[in-house]
Amino acid sequence: MAPLTKQIVYIDMDNVLVDFPSAFPHFSEEVLKKYQNKEDEISGIFSKMSPVDGALEAYQQISRKYDTYILSTAPWNNPSAWSDKLKWVQKYLGEYAYKRLILSHNKNLNFGDYLIDDRKKNGAESFKGKLIQFGKEPFLNWNSVIKYLI
Repeated sequence: MAPLTKQIVYIDMDNVLVDFPSAFPHFSEEVLKKYQNKEDEISGIFSKMSPVDGALEAYQQISRKYDTYILSTAPWNNPSAWSDKLKWVQKYLGEYAYKRLILSHNKNLNFGDYLIDDRKKNGAESFKGKLIQFGKEPFLNWNSVIKYLI
């Protein structure tokens, strides 16, 4: 018999759903040099990013089986990041992610079964469920994550 409630999955944005470096060609070398090692502070950078290969399809598949949310962090020194992340979700995930974006610097405060994140920062290391570290063995890509979850 199926459980009455679905398990909860949180998915990070940067370098998990969103290909962060894909925005770099949209900015001059001067801007990239000025913000070297703090590119997330470039105004508008989050509006220029493309999805990670397989991420959109994976999100849809996971959303059919799990109660799925996007759990991301936005830099404090880049106010456009907050709205650009919302616009990105609306553009690329639409109805699958309607009102399912959570921006937090303390991911460990969210209750759930799984967190798919590329890093152990911003509370991910203390998340009470299972941390699926995207981009690291055995979860190198979306195919391996889907194989594990679905």
